[in-house]
Amino acid sequence: MENSILNSFPIDPGIFLIVLLILNMILIIVTIRCTFYYKRLYRGYDVFMRGKDAETLEDTIINLVEFSEELEAQNRNIEKQIKETFGNVGASYQKTGIVKYNALKGMGGNLSFCLALLDDNNTGFILNCIHSGDGCFLYLKDVIEGTTQGKLGAEEQQALEQALGYITRPGHSRMRITHMDDTETG
Repeated sequence: MENSILNSFPIDPGIFLIVLLILNMILIIVTIRCTFYYKRLYRGYDVFMRGKDAETLEDTIINLVEFSEELEAQNRNIEKQIKETFGNVGASYQKTGIVKYNALKGMGGNLSFCLALLDDNNTGFILNCIHSGDGCFLYLKDVIEGTTQGKLGAEEQQALEQALGYITRPGHSRMRITHMDDTETG
């Protein structure tokens, strides 16, 4: 064995064979672990794909993407409607003032009233309902930006001041409607 290849190495052939044997054992262990992980991954994949072929899975993903796009379009539409609604709130009657009074002192009780309805710009009307023994009479006065053309009676003035927020109705608190800014909607 003097002409053998193992004799040409500067290391003892026994040590060289032991090192190769250890490397072989390490490679066998790594191969077994990889096989174990592969089988576990394949089982998970099989459970995931069971009952579905690649085409139905692709259809499912496409349907989910389309559904997501529809939801985004609906969300944009709802945000637009909310902005329009808040824009229309300013034109609606949102400030009120009401004063009940007795138009005929000593007769009939507090059956008469003044009602002031104003929008966000303090424009609206005052409705004065006077109840008497002969009937009920309604009078309407326009309010433009918080002022009227004619002179107001004491009850009409009080109803207007309630609507403008200068005074509060007994037993009621003032409510404010806040408008949503463009920055709040994203």
